[in-house]
Amino acid sequence: MPKFAANLTWMFTEVPFLERFGAARAAGFDAVEVLFPYDDPVPVIRDLLAQNDLQMVLINAPPPNYADRPKGFAAIPGDEARFEQDFKRAVRVAQALDVQHVHLMAGVAEGDAARDTYVRNLAWAAAEAPEQSLTIEPINPVDMPGYFLNDFDLALSVLAKVNAPNVNLQFDAYHAHRITGDVLGTWAKCRDRVVHVQVAGHPGRHEPDVGEIDIAAFLAQLDADGYTGWVSGEYAPKGVTTNGLGWMSPLGEG
Repeated sequence: MPKFAANLTWMFTEVPFLERFGAARAAGFDAVEVLFPYDDPVPVIRDLLAQNDLQMVLINAPPPNYADRPKGFAAIPGDEARFEQDFKRAVRVAQALDVQHVHLMAGVAEGDAARDTYVRNLAWAAAEAPEQSLTIEPINPVDMPGYFLNDFDLALSVLAKVNAPNVNLQFDAYHAHRITGDVLGTWAKCRDRVVHVQVAGHPGRHEPDVGEIDIAAFLAQLDADGYTGWVSGEYAPKGVTTNGLGWMSPLGEG
């Protein structure tokens, strides 16, 4: 049975950020993820995780929140030094918070030079932090125009080239639907490299059980395939978060 986590950047936004940890625990979650947990002191977040008996399963790099900054640097030729500096900071935060996965954002780029830069940077990061699980995530080009990693076949080819055991795939069913229109087929192609799953509905990126994606079938397939990682809700609730958690019910959760 999949394990469910809450993305506190997207969910429980009816309360201030630091109150979302307690809200997630009260709703029954054992784990959380935060896109960019760099604006609040690490000791404060660490204490909230401990007080609420929560595991932080994912954060993004680069820090800080990328408002008005590029959406990652890993695939941008000439930005290797910035990537390395930001990666080291992100890993320090991840280690302090005992984060399971760090998602390395590719950034806006295109072409062979970007692919080569991406592979080199990922290989460097894997060697720099060999004990840290790192992920890459295909993101659809409608939500994030120009983002380099916008295709699952490209992601698999990059992972094969990097060939590092601690660099794997982050599978977002929402992005898979928007990129391929076939969540289950894309999952079947990628599942051997997936270490983290995220879900949201389409259209609107609201609750996963609203819209075109058959979330019950997807969760059942994860179960059938023996997926043991987390399934994180990364969506904007239509109302109060706790009123829309029924998407976990098909497998006895929620």
